[in-house]
Amino acid sequence: MTTQLDLTEAILGSERPVPAGLTDGQGRAAGKRFDVYRNNVAVSLTEALVTAFPTIHGLVGDAFFRAMAGVFLRQHPPSSPLMMFYGAEMPEFLRGFDPVAHLPYLPDAARLDLAMRHAYHAEDATALPHEALNIPPEALMGARLRLAPATQIIRSPYPLYDIWQLQRGGPKPGKAAQDVLISRPAYDPVVDALPPGAAGLLEALQNGRTLGAAVDASGIDPETALAATISLALQRGLFTTLN
Repeated sequence: MTTQLDLTEAILGSERPVPAGLTDGQGRAAGKRFDVYRNNVAVSLTEALVTAFPTIHGLVGDAFFRAMAGVFLRQHPPSSPLMMFYGAEMPEFLRGFDPVAHLPYLPDAARLDLAMRHAYHAEDATALPHEALNIPPEALMGARLRLAPATQIIRSPYPLYDIWQLQRGGPKPGKAAQDVLISRPAYDPVVDALPPGAAGLLEALQNGRTLGAAVDASGIDPETALAATISLALQRGLFTTLN
């Protein structure tokens, strides 16, 4: 008896035989027709990965990406009929994929692509008006600022923002590490490089700390980077409530 698992493994494994019992419209073994179906599934999943990981696709090139996708999709078939988050295992897959071992920043670039999709599909939230922060400094430092659900923060030891920009016509990346913010101030996600300490600050706010406690935990420069981070957060509509 052919099980659903047998069928899935046969569809994703080009070297596997046609499952027993599958026939065409005339009752014959479904050899060639099954091969066509198997190929169509692989092509569709590959196209989904090309769409899902534009940064990775641009960095390694189309031919290499499609070959790599063939390996990935057979190790990680979809676990849900909802394809919007297919490929969640890509960063970990890239860490163990020997042909890209010389590109150690690829997993973080994959995390960025995933974060942009999560930001795109996150629930809507109304941004806090800028004037809501016009309160005495001691009150502001004691306040808890909730961040919009679309907010995604990626820490990286690589020049991740520059690498992302490179695929969009930007200059050659530098060497300094860059943490990245993904937000959705309108309809589409926006990517920004964060100043030093800002990632820790925003993560602390996400975890419910007051602004003062977040400043202390992150080690952010309160005279320069803090102001830049708050300004960026307001510009991108990150804050939704102030308590």
